[in-house]
Amino acid sequence: MNRRVGLFSGVALVVGTMIGSGIFVSPGNLLGNAGSPGLCLVLWAVCGLYSLLGAISYCEIGTLIPKSGGEYIYFLEAFGHTHKFFGPILAFIFAWTVVFLLKPSSLAILSLSFAKYLSSPILTAIDFCPDTYLSYVINRLFAALCIGIITFINCYSVTAATRVQNIFTVAKLTAIAIIIGGGLYYLGLGYTENLEIGFEGSATSFGQIATAFYGGLWAYDGWNNLNFITEELQNPYRNLPLAIIIALPLTTVCYVLINVSYLTVLTQEEIISSNAVAVDWGIEVLGAASFLIPLGVVMSVFGTANGSMFTAGRISHVAGREGHAPDFLSYIHIEKKTPVAPILLNSLLGILMIIPGDIATLIDFFGFTSSIFYCAAMVALIVMRFTKKNEHRPIKVPIVIPVIVMVVSAYLVIGPIAAAPQVQYFYALLFILAGLIFYVPFVYYKIEVPGMKSFTIVCQKTLQIAPTTVH
Repeated sequence: MNRRVGLFSGVALVVGTMIGSGIFVSPGNLLGNAGSPGLCLVLWAVCGLYSLLGAISYCEIGTLIPKSGGEYIYFLEAFGHTHKFFGPILAFIFAWTVVFLLKPSSLAILSLSFAKYLSSPILTAIDFCPDTYLSYVINRLFAALCIGIITFINCYSVTAATRVQNIFTVAKLTAIAIIIGGGLYYLGLGYTENLEIGFEGSATSFGQIATAFYGGLWAYDGWNNLNFITEELQNPYRNLPLAIIIALPLTTVCYVLINVSYLTVLTQEEIISSNAVAVDWGIEVLGAASFLIPLGVVMSVFGTANGSMFTAGRISHVAGREGHAPDFLSYIHIEKKTPVAPILLNSLLGILMIIPGDIATLIDFFGFTSSIFYCAAMVALIVMRFTKKNEHRPIKVPIVIPVIVMVVSAYLVIGPIAAAPQVQYFYALLFILAGLIFYVPFVYYKIEVPGMKSFTIVCQKTLQIAPTTVH
């Protein structure tokens, strides 16, 4: 695939996928666990610092191995040659989990959020109050429409997808600027009562602080998305680290200032109990113009879903290219040069996942899997310091940085299970390990599924796709 993603588009992809609906809707979770405004703001900053350290570490791996696929290709390069059977397992398990669970689930959650904030003002404007079932149907139709539009854009053109990402990132930053500006205005008028509470009532339990920290990290999720499309990034040795250095501090500053703005207008209790903090803030501050906030949330969520779709297609594309997924997933459109089949697969799974009544809890219980792979990626970086010590490294971070990220990530995996063991964590690990059922026969022993060649030919003719490499 061609290198069509420049620096601005790279920054827009990282910022656009990190900033979704969370900072507008439910920042009260972190505040509730922190116990005080002071500790809350500190934790938002610390979460940003941790994400920046992780992203800087990924810059070293991404410039050492300038291939698309993110953690998948890094695990394959670091461990793939160590053992014929066990070496490629981690890479396959990562692709299995991300392609069939994390990316489609995230797309479903984002599209449902989009539907909720788009349909609600429309129904209010026409004075229509549907019953529970009809509301369910309307939200699913809007969610499916969102997925359909994003799918078309990403199948049609890489340039179109990046332009959409750029536009919606600017739009969400505009909404953030409105909230920050309003907060600073009220701060100038002397509305500092809530901020003056400082650290009074701060959580002292290490477990509670860790829970708050974990909630903050979820809001920063997406800082590694640029590593999924390294092969499409113009001048990756320059633009990959530069995009990270711009995007992470920008997002961190936005998150901290937004929370300051919330605290100037709303009390601690109002923020914690609110289901949509930004909307409540808009009603208090903007009055008749408060509709701008739900509109900002809709645009923010759409941009995040577009960025998620853009990167999701690249993982299964690379996995197919490496022989860890059906061949047709590695094919690209003969004219548009886009990975059509992986995008359609992600869309189909996403649409299936919007059918249940509520899958937000599913994401919560599988959220810790991201920390498993972040930890493993840091191990891969450290291992390659020895196995690829003579390779050219455009960027080389101090070894203490990946060690810190590795230790914190390991704690974020072990901590929730040790503090409050739940059967859902067992189900999550069971799903991850279930990938071995497919790995052993189809990847290790290379058993061909009957009819797969015919199905691949049908896909090629129908979708107008062709292989990029022969493996």
